[in-house]
Amino acid sequence: MERLGGLDAAFLYFETPSMHMHVCGLLVLDPSTMPGGYRFDRIRQMLVERHPLMPAMSRKLVFPPFNFGRPYWVKDPDFDIDYHLRRIGVPSPGQDRELAEVAGAIASRPLDRSRPLWEMWVIEGLAGGRVALFAKMHHATIDGISGANLMVHLFDLEPEPSNPVAVPEEAGNERIPSDIELFARGAVETFTRPFEVARLVPGTVVRLGGAAIRAGRRRRPGLAAPFTAPRTSFNAAITPHRTIAFTEVPLEQVKQVKEALGVKVNDVVMAVVSGALRRYLAARQELPEKPLIAAVPVSVHGEVAEVEGTTKISVMFSSLMTDVADPVERLRLIAESNAEAKELYRMVGADTLMQWAEHAAPNTFSLAARLYSSLRLSERHPVVHNLILSNVPGPPIPLYMAGARLAGLYPLGPIMDGAGLNVTVLSNEDRIGFGFIACRELVARLWDLADAVPEALDELAQKLGTGKPGASSRSQPSPMAKVGKPTPSSGTEKA
Repeated sequence: MERLGGLDAAFLYFETPSMHMHVCGLLVLDPSTMPGGYRFDRIRQMLVERHPLMPAMSRKLVFPPFNFGRPYWVKDPDFDIDYHLRRIGVPSPGQDRELAEVAGAIASRPLDRSRPLWEMWVIEGLAGGRVALFAKMHHATIDGISGANLMVHLFDLEPEPSNPVAVPEEAGNERIPSDIELFARGAVETFTRPFEVARLVPGTVVRLGGAAIRAGRRRRPGLAAPFTAPRTSFNAAITPHRTIAFTEVPLEQVKQVKEALGVKVNDVVMAVVSGALRRYLAARQELPEKPLIAAVPVSVHGEVAEVEGTTKISVMFSSLMTDVADPVERLRLIAESNAEAKELYRMVGADTLMQWAEHAAPNTFSLAARLYSSLRLSERHPVVHNLILSNVPGPPIPLYMAGARLAGLYPLGPIMDGAGLNVTVLSNEDRIGFGFIACRELVARLWDLADAVPEALDELAQKLGTGKPGASSRSQPSPMAKVGKPTPSSGTEKA
């Protein structure tokens, strides 16, 4: 039996009927490499064999009576892989946008808390004979680092590995603690919480005060701070409905831009997203005069190794400089702002959020989250941040799942009230995949934003003389267009 970490539990407490705290991944697979051709049973058999390597896949939650303390993970004695692994077809013609519609519908439903918190949907019928896998896991069970570890167990380096994966024998069922035992543990946790909080206050005040003084002394245009973001159409209360889009660009082109200006890959990625947002908002005649601010998750596994739990992240705020028209100047300013934001982040401390999350009161936080959502309070105070933007380095080598080659990889994070757009970026082999997920009612034409990404990168490359016009779009066609019919220019997404 393992108790959830503070941040793991907080993702449960803050979940509401409209704010689902699961993370998703859309994987496009090329089954032409599968020995003997594609069979759904091969994917199922792979999961049957390997799920013991991933304890999170067979663990479920047990809650103390009255939510008196954090929940625990226990092995599900009734674990049924056929409940979690599902199979579905995509409507004709099976292109990117039809795939995204199916994925958006799956992402719109919360996970069942009475079972292990994950689902995998095999999506068949794609153009060119390809197959997709849409994975959904609760943020209480996974973050960027643990997600990468999960990929290690799910993927192989060749279609038929010469050395089979060593799978441990499954242990017997765990003892599920009684309500009295869970209540007693929760009582100890609740009794000590005020003392632990009191211990944290002085250090936190000093850290935040030092960061505020530094920010005041070195205040410059575009330096990001929470509650200073402009309001856009996607900065409002969200509904349960999700819309998804995705695209990819050549990694080499991003690196060329990086080398030309002496910045980091992450700076270029943020500048590309910024350029795409400028195009999207300008086309809708709602580009604000102030720059958009992104909340950027930061992994802190190395700094808080001793803290219990799976999810170990913190957050820093970065300006996207969307008020700057020139793409090269925008990239320079983003790089400078990111460097300053990282210094402020270090002053606040990588472990500050984790330490405070350790003492979140379950019932209080759950009630507060539901009231905040139902009363649409995110629309009544200044915007904290406009969107969540995450960039995660991925595997630089070809990968195979059940013999099928990975042809496209698009991560999708959660959205929240007041910030109904999430952009998550992940590299794989020679390309960088951009996953967009948003509240359907707030971002009606999400594909317009995704389609603007290659254009924004091309614009940067042309200004710097590192690429030819249209190079990004031509060199990286849709995953479904790489074989079979090309992706149509007009989609099925409703306006």
